[in-house]
Amino acid sequence: MTSTVYFTPVTEHTPMSEIQAMSARLLDTLVQDEQIQLRPTVPLKVHFGEPKNVTFLGPEHYLGIIDYLKSHSIDSCFMETSVLYGGQRYKKELHEKTAESHGFTQLPIIFADGEAGEAYAEVEINKKHFKTFKVGRAFLGYDQIIVLSHFKGHILSGFGGAIKQLSMGFAAKGGKLAMHMGVKPHIKNRKCTQCRKCLERCAEDALHIGDGKKEKSWIDHDKCVGCGACVAICPHKAVSLFTVKSLARFIGIGNPFVEKLVEGAYAAQKGKQHIYVSFAMRIAPGCDCEGRKMKPVMKDMGIFASTDPVAIDKACHDMAAARGKKFKAGPKTFSYAEAIGLGSGSYALVEIPSQGGDASIAMSGQGAASVKF
Repeated sequence: MTSTVYFTPVTEHTPMSEIQAMSARLLDTLVQDEQIQLRPTVPLKVHFGEPKNVTFLGPEHYLGIIDYLKSHSIDSCFMETSVLYGGQRYKKELHEKTAESHGFTQLPIIFADGEAGEAYAEVEINKKHFKTFKVGRAFLGYDQIIVLSHFKGHILSGFGGAIKQLSMGFAAKGGKLAMHMGVKPHIKNRKCTQCRKCLERCAEDALHIGDGKKEKSWIDHDKCVGCGACVAICPHKAVSLFTVKSLARFIGIGNPFVEKLVEGAYAAQKGKQHIYVSFAMRIAPGCDCEGRKMKPVMKDMGIFASTDPVAIDKACHDMAAARGKKFKAGPKTFSYAEAIGLGSGSYALVEIPSQGGDASIAMSGQGAASVKF
C-alpha cells in the first residue's frame, strides 16, 4: 500500500507568519483530500522542550494549526507526558511551569499520565517485546489526536519524528521504563527516610516501607508493574531505576530499543485516527529533551503531513538523506514498523506550494516521479 505524504518546503528565512499559514493549508489539504472527519475535540500532542534547549519548536510554530481548529469550531488542548529521568519535566507541576515559560499558554494543558506518571492504561498489542504497553491514561479518551513532531536526530533511535513522538511521547513512565531498560525500581535505604509518600502512588501494593533504622524498605518485584510512579514521587530520590545492567540497557547495550520504540508507537495509534504533522526545521543532532544548546546539522526542509506515521517519517528521512544527511537506524525502524503493521514505507510525496499553484508528486518511497495534477 502506498500512503500519501503532503509537503510544503520552507527555509531558515521563511517568516513565521508564512510557516503558520503553510501548516494550516497543509492540514486543510490533508483533511479535504482524504475526507477526514475531524472530531469535536482534537488535542495536539506536543513537546514543550527542555530548559536550556534552543532548537525545540515553540508554540508559534503551531499557531496556524490552532487557528485552523478554532475556525472550524473544534476544541483543542496541548497533551504531553512527563519524562522518566529527573529535571524540570519530571513531574506535572514543574513540567507545567516549563511549558508556560516556553510560551505554551494558548490552550489548556493535559498531562496524560497524571501528576507523577502513575496514570497509565495498558494497551494490548501482542508483539515480540510487549504483550501490553503502558500509555498515558488520558490519551484513551480521544480517538483522534494531531501528533505534532519535530524531525531531528536522536542518540538512541537515530532520528526523532512521528514514530518517536507516538511512542515515547504517549508512553506513561512505565512504558518509557520498559522501552529503555526493562527493569524495575529498587529502594536505596541509605536515602529512604520512611516518609511513606511512595505508598500513596503504588496501585499494586508492591512497596514495603520499614519502621525504624533496623527495618529496611523494599519493593516486591513480583507485584511491581514498573510504572515508575514511586520514582517520581519520592522527595529524597531514594527510589532508583539505575543499576549497572539498567544503565547499559538505557544506552542500548543488550536492548532492542528501536523495535520496542516501534511497538510503543503501535500501541499509541491502535484503534485511533491520528493526524501527523512533522516540522523538519531546526534539525538538531539530538532530541529536544536534551537540556543543552545545539546547532542544526542541516538546513530546514519543510512541513510534512500524513495519516501514516511510518510514511511521514520515511519521507523526512529520505529527503534528509537526499540532501546529504543520513540519520541512523532508519532502515531498521521502517522495516520493523511495516512488519508489525504500524504503517507503510511506500509513499507518494505531494508538494503543496506555499502560495497557490499546481500540486505535484515530487518523489515517492520507490524513487522520483514527475506526475502533476
